[in-house]
Amino acid sequence: MLNLDGGAGRQIRAMCRWIAYRGETVALEHYVTAPAHSLIEQSMRAVEALSGINGDGFGLGWYAGHEEPGLYREVRPAWSDENLRHLCRHIRSHLFFAHVRASTGTATTRPNCHPFAHGRWMFMHNGQFGDWSLIRRQAEALIPDAFYRSRVGTTDSEAIFLAILGAGADEDPVDATVRTVAAVTDMVRASGTKDPVRFTAALTDGHDLYAFRYASNDTANTLYYRQDADNVVVVSEPLDNDRAGWRAVPPGHMIVARDGRAVIPEPIPHDRRLAAE
Repeated sequence: MLNLDGGAGRQIRAMCRWIAYRGETVALEHYVTAPAHSLIEQSMRAVEALSGINGDGFGLGWYAGHEEPGLYREVRPAWSDENLRHLCRHIRSHLFFAHVRASTGTATTRPNCHPFAHGRWMFMHNGQFGDWSLIRRQAEALIPDAFYRSRVGTTDSEAIFLAILGAGADEDPVDATVRTVAAVTDMVRASGTKDPVRFTAALTDGHDLYAFRYASNDTANTLYYRQDADNVVVVSEPLDNDRAGWRAVPPGHMIVARDGRAVIPEPIPHDRRLAAE
């Protein structure tokens, strides 16, 4: 049997923190800025991260009245941007992403801040793809020319996002994601690095929400979710101290949130290249 659990044992304390929400239309502040352990609080004092500080920029992405998402990304730390609280109070959306970044080596620029958008699609990521410098050229070759023209940053996350779109996300977003991550996992293993693939990510077409928790070894980055009726929030770490209200997504599993569907973590579809080392 293929081992897709990404490590059911120990968890690594990881970089970056993010929130993905799908449900009834609400003000972003309800999840991004108001909770006791809000994303702003996590940008200064993350509990389940390699570093408590996630100050290398932040971003918001939301859907409201247009097919493509709105974006606000900034290179300053989330805690120091006076616009963030005002935006989150006034922007209302049924589906939005928010992300605070801790860079793994690429420059702190707006194009490198999550989330990333292309057409109606939006994506954000917490993790790494081995030693990116060893596979960057090869991995970027996965991006078809029609999508590569949209590559404006230098992060591994943006490259993988465009590769997923090029792999057929419009037809089957889960299959496109699994095949892309599997191909990159092959590259990482062939590169000889001991650094793993860690893929804790969210993807949406503006209607359905997909979230993945995977690692090529036993150090999958943390991921939690909570559902109240049709409202689903997926987070890197809980937004409050009510741990009973949050459920961990098991390693090697994904969340799919659609209209009228209960959210239950399900195994990421098998691909032998995703077996843990």
